[in-house]
Amino acid sequence: MNVRVFLVAIFWANQALTQGFSGLGTEAEGFAVPDPDYRISFPQDHGPHPDFRIEWWYMTATLQGADGRDYGVQWTLFRSAMAPGDVEGWQSPQVWMGHAAVTSADQHRFAERLARGGIGQAGVVSEPFQAFIDDWRMAGIEEMQLIARGDDFAYDLSLSAQGPLVLQGVEGFSVKSPDGQASHYFSLPFYEVTGTLSLPEGVVEVTGDGWLDREWSSQPLSEDQEGWDWFSLQFDNGARLMGFELRGSETDFTAATWIDADGIATPFEDGDIRATPLQTTAFEGREIPTTWRVELPGRNVDVTVEALNPRAWMGVSFPYWEGPVTVSGSHSGRGYLEMTGY
Repeated sequence: MNVRVFLVAIFWANQALTQGFSGLGTEAEGFAVPDPDYRISFPQDHGPHPDFRIEWWYMTATLQGADGRDYGVQWTLFRSAMAPGDVEGWQSPQVWMGHAAVTSADQHRFAERLARGGIGQAGVVSEPFQAFIDDWRMAGIEEMQLIARGDDFAYDLSLSAQGPLVLQGVEGFSVKSPDGQASHYFSLPFYEVTGTLSLPEGVVEVTGDGWLDREWSSQPLSEDQEGWDWFSLQFDNGARLMGFELRGSETDFTAATWIDADGIATPFEDGDIRATPLQTTAFEGREIPTTWRVELPGRNVDVTVEALNPRAWMGVSFPYWEGPVTVSGSHSGRGYLEMTGY
């Protein structure tokens, strides 16, 4: 919601390092705000929106290795602005952050990159599409190349879109709270993935499925919301489900999108989806829910969502949990889970 993560960039850009995730509910004065009448269009909306305060390009992939093991891959680029607009050079108000990870049942490897805007170290071009930070690359839309590396991993993946782009919420306007905070949000949840992972134990050929999320906003949370739980689930029958729960001090806010195998999307409103923690994992003094029951009665969904690796903790500048999951119950499949604010 990546999240695809609403997280790091807004704090970093405003030097609000002590605010926690509640800082995402700060005022958006001077920045553009999402408009329910805006209609997403392409190729321009693949590119950056510098008048908005925060934005991200967020890919997750559930993979099967030739070694017989399951893997997950994350690639995320965040843009955050200290002021609206952009200029070239060191006067650019834009800042960038990249996260990459490879997860298996017994290992979680991750890396982080930071960059200033305006100097060519990071950025996004809408046509032909390319998002980059240092030597990490996401290039192409229908046919995409995805590259990243850390100290103890690297990956080089090719992705091919096998289904349509999906607008989240109502025509891409995704409400996040009873107070009306929102984002512009769309996904490409039907990528077919091939490529290689380079790990300490060797190179592994992989195949699987990918999901790209694109989102931009300026104040995505209300003041009392502290974090979220976000699910992107890929069912064996070809359908997809995106759902999130934003946790507030008084009440939670939920939303979901059911995506048929042919790409037809149906949005669901607050209260239509239920996510109930079933089991937690203790990690660095936190109790992280790593097994969930997810219910969407409007589509007869009642599933157990279980982390492939319960210790998939992203120990980056503003840490969060992010990793692949397995799905069982009324529907079977795999997916990704992101949790912040714990």
